[in-house]
Amino acid sequence: MSFQAPKGTFDWLPPRSEQILAVREALVAPVRRAGYGYVETPVFEDTQLFARGVGESTDIVSKEMYTFPDKAGRSLTLRPEGTASVVRAVLQHGLHNGQLPVKLWYSGSQFRYERAQKGRYRHFWQVGAEALGAEDPALDAELVVLGAEGFAELGLTGVRLLLNSLGDKVCRPAYRAALQEFLRGLDLDDDTRARIDINPLRVLDDKRPEVRAQLAGAPLVVDHLCAACKAYHEEVRSLLTAAGVAYEDDPRLVRGLDYYTRTTFEFVHDGLGSQSAVGGGGRYDGLSEMLGGPPLPSVGWALGVDRTFLAMEAEGLLSGDEQGRAPGLVQVYGVALGDDARRRMFLLVDELRRAGVSADMAFGGKGLKGAMKGADRSGARFALILGERDLAAQAVQVKDLTTAEQTEVPLAQVVDVLKGKVQ
Repeated sequence: MSFQAPKGTFDWLPPRSEQILAVREALVAPVRRAGYGYVETPVFEDTQLFARGVGESTDIVSKEMYTFPDKAGRSLTLRPEGTASVVRAVLQHGLHNGQLPVKLWYSGSQFRYERAQKGRYRHFWQVGAEALGAEDPALDAELVVLGAEGFAELGLTGVRLLLNSLGDKVCRPAYRAALQEFLRGLDLDDDTRARIDINPLRVLDDKRPEVRAQLAGAPLVVDHLCAACKAYHEEVRSLLTAAGVAYEDDPRLVRGLDYYTRTTFEFVHDGLGSQSAVGGGGRYDGLSEMLGGPPLPSVGWALGVDRTFLAMEAEGLLSGDEQGRAPGLVQVYGVALGDDARRRMFLLVDELRRAGVSADMAFGGKGLKGAMKGADRSGARFALILGERDLAAQAVQVKDLTTAEQTEVPLAQVVDVLKGKVQ
C-alpha cells in the first residue's frame, strides 16, 4: 500500500513551496522592520496551557485539540494557536521584567481537528506578532497597520479590515448579562445553550445560518462600552484613519478565543468562500494572569499563510513568467556531454553556487535532448552547454532560455559573466 497524507493536511511541493516561503517572508517583513524579535516555541505544550489560555468553552479546546499522554503520563497538546505559547515563554524566561512592551514575532505550524475543507485544514501555518506589557491604543493601531502592510507587500488588494471593541472587565459584565438574557430566549441546541453561561460571546461567533438568523436582534457590545473603552476605541480608529488604513466597523465581530478584550479585528478576503478570514487578532489584557503571571496587557495577531496563498491565487498573483514557465529554483542549469565535460561541469556548478548564483546540472547521464528538457523544466534563465569540443577550446556555450540566444564564453570568465546577467 502507498501512504497518503492524513485527512485535512497537504504537502507543499516545488515550485509552489517556494512561493509559500516568499508569502511567509513578506507577511513578517513589516514587523521585523518595526523591531519585533523572533521567538520559537515547542510544537507541543502542557494541555492546561491551552485549556486555561484559549478557554474551556471554545471549540478549539472542547473539540479540536490534538491531545495525547506522553510516556510519563503527562497530558500534552499540539499547539492549536500561537499566543498562549508566546505568553508562556515570556513569563517563563522573565522577558516582561525588561523593557516593555516585549515585541515578538513567530512563524510555525498549528494543529486543529477541524472539519476539513478548502481553506480550513488540520495542520496549517501561521505567522504572528505580539506586543506584551503596554496598554496603549497606538500599539493596537501599530499592529493592525503592520498586518495590513504585510498583505499589501504581496500585492493583495481584496483584503478588508473589520474592527470592533469587546470592552473590558469594567463594562463587559453588564453587556454579558444583557446578552445572556437575550440568548436564553432563543431556540438553541443544548451545546450552544451551555455556552450562554460559560462565555456567551462565543454564541455570537456561531457560523450556522439557523443560529445567525436568530442573532439579528442581539444586543451589541459597542452600545455597552464604558467611557474609557469608548475613548480607547476612538483613538485606535483615528490612528488607523491617520495612517491611511481603511477599516469597517463590525459591531458583531467577536473572536473565537476567550482571552480577547477591547480591540478586536479580522482581515477577510471575499475570494475564499466561507473561510474568508486571512488573519485576525486583538487585545488580550488578562491572559498573563490566566496563566499565573502578573498583569501584562498585550495585543497581537496571527495571519494564515495557507489562506493568504489562496487569496493570492484568487487575485491571480501567482502565475509564472511571461513564457508561462513556473518560477525556477535555479538561475543556471548545466548540460554536459561526455565524462570529462561532466566532471568539469560539476566543478563549474559548484563555483557558481559559491559565487552566489543558484545553479543545478543534468544528472544521470542524459543525452543532449533529455538534458535540455531538464533545463527548460528547471525554470532556469540560462543553460550552460559543455561538450568535449568546448572543453578543448576552454569555452562554454551560454544559452538564454527565454530568448534562445546562444553565445560562447571562455570558461575562465563564465562565472563573472553569469553573475552580471542574473543580478
